[in-house]
Amino acid sequence: MPAAFLEYIRSKGSRSPWARTDTVRIGGATVPRFFDEFWTARQRQASSLHEISYRACFKPQLPRFFIQALTRPGDVVYDPFSGRGTTVIEAGLLGRNVAANDINPLSRLLTAPRFWVPSLEEVAARLDALDLTREARADMDLSMFYHPRTEAEIVNLRAYLLEREARGQADHVDNWIRMVATNRLTGHSSGFFSVYTLPPNQAVSPVRQMLINVSRRQKPEYRDIRSRILRKSRSLMRSLSKNDIVALRQAGQRAVFLSKDARCTRELPADYVHLTVTSPPFLNVVQYARDNWLRCWFNGIDAGKVEREITASNSLAAWSQVMEAVFAELYRITAPGGWVAFEVGEVRRGTVNLDEHAAPLGMKAGFRCVAILINCQQFTKTANIWGVRNNDVGTNTNRIVVFHKE
Repeated sequence: MPAAFLEYIRSKGSRSPWARTDTVRIGGATVPRFFDEFWTARQRQASSLHEISYRACFKPQLPRFFIQALTRPGDVVYDPFSGRGTTVIEAGLLGRNVAANDINPLSRLLTAPRFWVPSLEEVAARLDALDLTREARADMDLSMFYHPRTEAEIVNLRAYLLEREARGQADHVDNWIRMVATNRLTGHSSGFFSVYTLPPNQAVSPVRQMLINVSRRQKPEYRDIRSRILRKSRSLMRSLSKNDIVALRQAGQRAVFLSKDARCTRELPADYVHLTVTSPPFLNVVQYARDNWLRCWFNGIDAGKVEREITASNSLAAWSQVMEAVFAELYRITAPGGWVAFEVGEVRRGTVNLDEHAAPLGMKAGFRCVAILINCQQFTKTANIWGVRNNDVGTNTNRIVVFHKE
C-alpha cells in the first residue's frame, strides 16, 4: 500500500514552479519528500458548511486529499485535535464514519451540530418562538462590543440554550442555533453581533476593544441577532445537496465526539481508525483559550479551566514529549494497514520545521514514515494579515508527515 500511495502522489504532480522531489534521512530510513501544490487554496471549491471561523484551522482540501487517497466509504476517519471539525465534516460528506476529539469543549459544540443540518424554516421558527426582548445584561461588561439591545438578545438566547442543555431538552435545531450564534459573536463585518473588531476567530480583550473603538471612532450600534443567525445559516447551507445532508446524518448517527487529552482516548478501541488527519498545536503559536474567552462565556464553559487543560508547549523538547505520547495513542487505535497524515507548520519564522521532528516520533511509536508532503501555495488573506508575504513561512505551507501502520 505505501508504494501505491507514493505512485498516487506522483500522479498528482503539478506544474507549479516550486514542484520538486527529494529525500531526507530520518531514523536511519530514507523518506521521499514532495514539494508541490497538491490541492487548491481556493476555499470556494469546498463545501459552504466548513465556513466556521476558528484559529489555525487547515482548509478542507487537505483532509479531502488524504481521505480520497487512503480510505473507502464506511472507513473511520479521526482527528485528535479536531478544532472546528474540518477533517470529520469532510469525511462525513464523503461517506466515511468519523471520530473527533479536542480537549477544548468548544470543538464539539462547533462540530456535532453540522452533522444534523436543520431546514432554514426550522431555524426561523425556533428563533421566532423565543422572546429575546427582555431587558438583560451579561455578568461582565460587554458594552465595548455590543449595543445594549443586542447584548440583551445575546444574554436571553444564551440563557435559553443553557437551560435547554441543562434539562436535556436541546435538539438539533437548538444546537445549530448555538453553533451559529457562537460564530457570530464578534467579527469585522456587519454580519456579526458586535461592532467592528478583529476577525471572528480571535476575541480581543475588552481593553483592546475599547482601544479599537477609540481608534476607529466607533460606537456599538444595534444589530438584530435573529436576522444574522438566519443569514449565516443560509450561507452555511447554500452548497449542500440532499445527498450531503443524508450522508452527514448517517455519519453523525455513528460518530464519536470526545473532549479528552489526545494522549488518552480510551473510549476509542484498539485498531479502530483507518485514517487520522490532524494538525496539533504548534509551540504556543496560537492561544486557543485566550482567543475563545467570549465563546466560552456564551456557552457556559470555564475558560480558565480550558486554559489549564490545553497542553501548551513552550519549547521544542516539551512539544516533542507531548507528541510522542500522542503518537503512541494513535498507534494503539489505528487499524493494521491504517494511516496517519500529521500536518505541522513552520514556526519561529521558518527556523523550525516540525515535520523533521514529528517523523521520528511517529516511527518510534511503530509507524512507518512513508512520505513528507509539503504543499506550497500563494499567500492567503490570513497570511497577509500577519505580514507573511512569501512561500516560506506561516499559512502558506502545509507540511504533512504521512505514516502507515503495517
